[in-house]
Amino acid sequence: MENKRHFIYETYIDAVEDAGGRLQSIDFKNIESFNFAFDIVDKLAEQQPDKLAMLHIAKNKRKREFTFGDMSKYSSKAAAYFQSLGIGKGDRVMLVMKRHYQFWFAILGLHKLGAVAIPATNLMKQHDFEYRFKAAGVKAIVCTADDNVAYQVELAMETVPEEIIKIIVRGKREGWNSFDSGIQQFSGPFVPEQRACGKEPSIMFFTSGTTGYPKIAIHDFLYPLGHFITAKYWHQVDPDGIHFTISDTGWGKALWGKLYGQWLCEAAVFTYDMDSFDAGEIMDMIARYQITTFCAAPTVYRMMIKKDFSKYDFSHLKHVTTAGEALNAEVFNQFKKVTGLSLHEGFGQTEMTLAVGTLKGMEPKAGSMGKPTPLYDVELLGEDGRPVPAGEKGEIVIRTGKKIPIGLFDGYYRSKELTRQAWNNGIYHTGDTAWKDEDGYYWYVGRDDDVIKSAGYRIGPFEIESVLMELPYVLECGVTSIPGKIRGQVIKACIVLVEGIEGTDDLKKEIQRYARKKMASYKYPRYIEFWEELPKTISGKIQHNKLKG
Repeated sequence: MENKRHFIYETYIDAVEDAGGRLQSIDFKNIESFNFAFDIVDKLAEQQPDKLAMLHIAKNKRKREFTFGDMSKYSSKAAAYFQSLGIGKGDRVMLVMKRHYQFWFAILGLHKLGAVAIPATNLMKQHDFEYRFKAAGVKAIVCTADDNVAYQVELAMETVPEEIIKIIVRGKREGWNSFDSGIQQFSGPFVPEQRACGKEPSIMFFTSGTTGYPKIAIHDFLYPLGHFITAKYWHQVDPDGIHFTISDTGWGKALWGKLYGQWLCEAAVFTYDMDSFDAGEIMDMIARYQITTFCAAPTVYRMMIKKDFSKYDFSHLKHVTTAGEALNAEVFNQFKKVTGLSLHEGFGQTEMTLAVGTLKGMEPKAGSMGKPTPLYDVELLGEDGRPVPAGEKGEIVIRTGKKIPIGLFDGYYRSKELTRQAWNNGIYHTGDTAWKDEDGYYWYVGRDDDVIKSAGYRIGPFEIESVLMELPYVLECGVTSIPGKIRGQVIKACIVLVEGIEGTDDLKKEIQRYARKKMASYKYPRYIEFWEELPKTISGKIQHNKLKG
């Protein structure tokens, strides 16, 4: 079957591999007029109209299969419908659509129209919407009818002077246009008056920062091409298989794992429109629908390894990846023990695609992010701005003096100052710290603003969290600091215990004894608190600044 494929990505991507299939270099061509919706989805629809693009499972477990022919057709309907409502090229359109299959129709339709898509989470409330509407200059919103999200949107609109076009999905509401019935009014391919492409703006993401208001990262129409490495060499998707990334469409990870790279490689994606995460339910999905490649945040794997794997058939699962926060070595080892599969870690940001990863042909190291991909010129810089030697911590930066890699953002919307602070003198500063071993593997330390300074030592929360995660009764933990009279800052660990374990003073002492045996004395947590749940960003990262209270 492989030789029957056209592999459209070869029209735009030159990927050089060695004899073992390891990626050596990557270059791009014919991209000046590139538009993912037209050049990938529509062309796949022409060549393989019946090939599966997405297997979608609704909340009520209804199964739907969408082909590339379907995606081409419905995205054209969506583009024409948006245009009929007065949405045009360059207009900003917010998509608050959970994991509804209509999200794919809508975002591809916006690409065809040339409007700018702004994925956003359904967990937002009035204040969140108010800020985003004003900060991004939103022209329209496509919103789920679930829960009371539309009501929160309406409250926010009362404070916004400009009128915003309201479009609702999977339901009806007074004063709102119906997406589901509206797109049915149109047929035929969509031909825009002026095709949007190349370096024009296409996607805007609100970053999930741990402090301050979210910034708005802008990506252009070339951004999807940057995810080719993500899918082919990190996820290692199979064109005849099904890839499952755990992510809500409200944040960038959905476009990492549920759309761009996977369809560039002609692989189908799996989507389960769940309201809340249940490890056992996800494991059942992997087994029942014969998922071949899987990606999730470390938190998901932490939950999974507490389950009985003998109940699930994972024989079709061939490759697993993780990103979003640092991976504890204990989780890596436990998952491999029960499945035989090594977790391949990766690192990137909302502002970029995969910059560091354990790619095809690399031997994973438990707890390591892997090595820089050929797309990015990655380096570790010390506080003096100079490269640090192996074994020393430094900030992860991207050098852009020679060329700006496809996939790196264009800047922060309406904020030259924020852009200048992060990206200056040919260097993009990620704000994340790591160290590199003698083999060139990178090991995550933490965010610059999460680093703890105690008694003259600089301590990364992750190294302490990794030790505490070795304890069988620790489900999750987050480490931060609180003021200390002598040391300046002292370590505090916030721990979520597995179900059935009681958090007692004796257990706190046991945890401290274990920590003191496993790490330097200045690192062990002087204070321990038991939490029911740790605060996280919408992308699943622990918000260390909220652990201090």
